[in-house]
Amino acid sequence: MSGPSPIQGVETLPRAFPWRDEAPAPPRAVPVDRGIPPGEMDLRSGSKGPVTASRHMRNALVYGVLCALAVTPMLAGMSAGWQAFGIGLFMPGAGFLAVGGAAIVLFPLTLLVFWLSVVAWFWAGMVIAPIGVWLGSAALAAAMVGHSIWQPAASLAPLCAAAAFGVFQYRGMRRRAADRERFEMRREYYPASLAEVRERVATEPAAGERELTPDQLASLRYVLDRALQPVGQYQGYDVVDQFQPAALRYQINHLGFALGLARTHYTPSFDGYLGQAQRNLVETYLQRKVWSYWMYESMWGHLNFTDFDPARKDNIMLTGWFGMQVGQYQLSSGDRRYAEPGALTFRLNEQTAYPHDYHTVIRSVVDNFRHSDFCLFPCEPNWVYPVCNMYGMSSLAAHDRLYGTTYVKEVLPKWLDMLDKEFTDGKGSLYGLRSYLTGLAMPFYSGEAGFAFFANVFSPELGRRLWAVGRKELAFLIAKDAEGKPRLTLPREALSFLDKIDPGNYRPGSLFAYVAILMGAREFGDDELAEASQRAMDQDCGLSRNGVACYTKGSNLANVWGVEGGIMRTGDFRKSFVLGPPESVSTGPFLSSAKYPDVLVAKAFSRGDDLELVLHPGGAPGVQTIGIQRLRPGVEYAVDGSEQQFRADESGAASIEVALRGRTALHIKPRA
Repeated sequence: MSGPSPIQGVETLPRAFPWRDEAPAPPRAVPVDRGIPPGEMDLRSGSKGPVTASRHMRNALVYGVLCALAVTPMLAGMSAGWQAFGIGLFMPGAGFLAVGGAAIVLFPLTLLVFWLSVVAWFWAGMVIAPIGVWLGSAALAAAMVGHSIWQPAASLAPLCAAAAFGVFQYRGMRRRAADRERFEMRREYYPASLAEVRERVATEPAAGERELTPDQLASLRYVLDRALQPVGQYQGYDVVDQFQPAALRYQINHLGFALGLARTHYTPSFDGYLGQAQRNLVETYLQRKVWSYWMYESMWGHLNFTDFDPARKDNIMLTGWFGMQVGQYQLSSGDRRYAEPGALTFRLNEQTAYPHDYHTVIRSVVDNFRHSDFCLFPCEPNWVYPVCNMYGMSSLAAHDRLYGTTYVKEVLPKWLDMLDKEFTDGKGSLYGLRSYLTGLAMPFYSGEAGFAFFANVFSPELGRRLWAVGRKELAFLIAKDAEGKPRLTLPREALSFLDKIDPGNYRPGSLFAYVAILMGAREFGDDELAEASQRAMDQDCGLSRNGVACYTKGSNLANVWGVEGGIMRTGDFRKSFVLGPPESVSTGPFLSSAKYPDVLVAKAFSRGDDLELVLHPGGAPGVQTIGIQRLRPGVEYAVDGSEQQFRADESGAASIEVALRGRTALHIKPRA
C-alpha cells in the first residue's frame, strides 16, 4: 500500500500520508479522526515503476546475451555437445531437442521440473534452484548428444521460446485490460465508500469501559494454553514447514498479538499469567527451531555459508513481525527488558550466537528499507511481499511510540511512493509479491481487505482507503442463513485455488478467509460485516466450546486470527501498537497474580488510585487468592462488591481471597 493508495486516480486520494503519534484516548467515547485530510493525486493505472522497468530491461539484456551464446557454437562449427548446450540456453530443457529421438520427451519434463524449481525459489528463497535446473539440463543434453545434433532443434528451440514469451504477453495484455475495466468500476463507488469508512471509524471505544465476555474468555484460553506451555514446546501448533505461512514464527507472532490486544484494551492492569504468556512467546521465538530456516535460505539464496544472523540482511518476515510483537508487549506492559543489549539473542549452537535486542531488530528493518532499491525489501532472498513490509513499517511505528524515534516519518514517504509505483497493478490493487532480482510479479495471497488493518497501524488514511475498496467488493458475499440472519457465503466458483486453502496448514478450509475479513471489519467499525463473518465461522468451521473455544476445521494460525478478530473493536489493532493503555495504568495498582485457569480475568483497569476487576471462575466456583501490587504502602483498601478490607504492606503489595461465583466484579480503592 503505497503513498498514492491502491485506488489510483481518485481525486480525493493524497499522495503521501505522514504518520502521527496518537493522543491518549478520551475518557469516554467521542468522535475522533486521526487521518490526514485528502489531497489530490495523478491518475495511475498500474504502469511500471522505474525500478521494475530497469529490472525488466536487465532481464531482456541477460536473455539477449543467452541467445547470443546459444547460437555461437552453431555459427562457430563447434562440437555437437557445445551446440546442444547452446540450444539448451534458449529455454530450460530445450537442449534435449538437439539430442533428438526419445530424449525429446525430456524437454516438457524439464519444463515441469523448472516450474517446480521456481516454486522452490518462491517457497524457500532457493535462488540456485531454477538456475541449476536450466544450466543443468543444458549440460545433461550436451553429455547425451551423439556426433551431431538433430537439425530441426536449431529452429524449434527459439520458436518454442518465442511462443512461450507470446503466451505470457497475451495473458498479461488480457489481464491489464480487465484491470483497467475494474479500475474504472472502482472509481465509481470509491468516494462514497470512503466516506462511509471515515464515518464508521470516527467513534472508538473509550479506555477502561470494556470487559471480555465469557465467549471471548473461552477463545482467549485457546491462546493462553499454547503460550503458557514451557518455552520451546509447541503443543497445539501446526508444525509443517518453517518457510511459508504455516511456519511457527507466524503462529507465535499472532498468539502474541492476541494477548497484546487483550491486555491493551481489556486487562491493562493485569500482569500475572498474562505477562508470563507474552514473555514465553517472545522467548520461544528465539529458539533455533523457529528461526534456523534462515541458515538454509542464506546458503541457497544469498550464497552465504558463514553468517546466518537472522536480523541483518533481508528477512523482514522475521524482523518486521517480531519487532511488532516485542513492541506491542512493551507498550501494553511497560516492561522494557527486551530493549537491553543481548536480550533477544538467537543462538545457533554452543559456539555461535547472534546477540540482538529490540533496538537492533528495529534498526535492521530501518537499514534494509534505506538500502533497498524498492525501499520495500525481501522476506526470503529475492521475494518482496508488501504485507510483510507493512509489518515492518508497523514495527517502526511501535518503536517511535515507545522511544521517541522518528523512523516512520523518515522512511514512510519514500516507502509509500515506491509501493504505489512498484507494487500497484492496473486495477489499483497491490501485487502479492515481486521478485527483487527480476522485477517479475507473482500470484500470491493479496487483497485490500487483508492488507487494510495492517496499514492502519502506520497510516490510517491508507488503511481506510484499502478498506473502502475491500468492504465494497465483499458486500456481495453477505447472504441470509436459515434463520434469516446475515452471514458470509464464499462461492467456490469465484475463489482461486489459493483462496480455498488455509495458509496455516495448507489444507482446504474457509476459516482463514472468514477471520481475515472479521479482523478488517472490526478494525474499521464495519460491525455488520464482522458479525456476518463471525456467524459464518460458527456455522461452517466446526466451532467447539468446552471451556476452551476453537474451530476444528481450521489451522492454529486461523484460530488465533479468529481470537484477535473476536476481541477487536474499532481501531483496536492500531492502538495496541501506537497508543497503548492510558497513563493511569502505569502508575496505579495492578493484579499481579492469579491462578490459571482457575481465575479468568475479564477486566483489570486502574484509573490511578483504584483497581477495577471482573473475574470469572475457569472451573468450579470457589475461593481463589489473588495478588495486587503498586498499592500505597501501609494504606487500607476497601473492596466494593464484598465486605472485605485489607492493608497494603510496606512494598505496596497485598494478597486477598475472592469468592468466584460466575461474573465477579470488584472495585478496589483506598478507604475514605
